[in-house]
Amino acid sequence: MSDIVSPTARSRMMSGIRGKNSLPEILVRRLLFASGFRFRLHRRDLPGTPDIVMPGRKIAIFVHGCFWHAHRGCRYATTPSTRTDFWTTKLRANVDRDQRAIAELASRGWRVLCVWECATRDPKTRESLRSRIVAWIEADSPYEEIGGPPVSPS
Repeated sequence: MSDIVSPTARSRMMSGIRGKNSLPEILVRRLLFASGFRFRLHRRDLPGTPDIVMPGRKIAIFVHGCFWHAHRGCRYATTPSTRTDFWTTKLRANVDRDQRAIAELASRGWRVLCVWECATRDPKTRESLRSRIVAWIEADSPYEEIGGPPVSPS
């Protein structure tokens, strides 16, 4: 099956994807700020360069794109039908790198929250996102993931 857009158009589209300051990340930052939390961004001295860091609380927050981080069971995390081997290897490496970063942060005493892009896209999940993030921050769980609703089997 071939792509529905030209290679030039696909290249332009892919080059527009942001690694930092994505819309889901900005949404999470706004929710945190509105809840009274202050934070730092993209701390390169920490494993995985977390998107949002609360140093005083030792909290690292990653806002993951469902496609790029292969969110299991998510409708936004599909493997492209062209160059499947390349994409499978690429996305697996991203997941492995994420797991190593989370383990390293945990070994340094940091708590880690992963907010998935689908949680910011789904209206029902988005309604409760702020309260879920705040509840996790105020609890003592070392790790949590917040995602949208799973894909229902057809």
